[in-house]
Amino acid sequence: MIDLKSFLYNEVKKTMDLWDFSDAYSITFFVYSNEMYEFNGINNITEFNISLNNETYFNTHYDEAIDWIVPSDKYHSIQRWDYAYLEANETRILNSKTYPVLFEWYKQNGIDNIGFEDEQMFEKYLGPVGYIELLNIIIEVGKQLQEEYLEKKCGKKIPIIIQDYEFMDCVVEATQKVNINNEAKIFFETLKYSL
Repeated sequence: MIDLKSFLYNEVKKTMDLWDFSDAYSITFFVYSNEMYEFNGINNITEFNISLNNETYFNTHYDEAIDWIVPSDKYHSIQRWDYAYLEANETRILNSKTYPVLFEWYKQNGIDNIGFEDEQMFEKYLGPVGYIELLNIIIEVGKQLQEEYLEKKCGKKIPIIIQDYEFMDCVVEATQKVNINNEAKIFFETLKYSL
């Protein structure tokens, strides 16, 4: 049996081991499905990429951000947290080498019709078949990183923000679950006042 959580944890950690966290303020887990994403003839599969968000990039590009919630408070700026504004120097965790493991895991767990999405699923933003199942594993990966790795590696608490192109309920809830020690407090304060 495939232990997808351990597999993805090791893939993510392998990338993070190479990162310089000295200037970092958050990590993005981009989890998104789209009809254009395809693997082995199956459409609407879920993408999982990670990236590091640094103070230098933010300060260089958004020194006078117009959407600061509190004047001169860059920490509560939506530009600091919204995927559309981030540097997005991403590493694809799911790629041609790792998708076969995911699809074998789907098969072993009886998850069929990957990518299928009906109107009800779309309206409730459950994502296509395979999305929520993968998101739940990614949540567990993030929690393990918070428990065992990130503070030791960084020397500070750092939030993991699970993102898509919008702040859908399921990704906001996933971000809450991942940040087990309230690492994403400022993100949630910003979200509360900006949406």
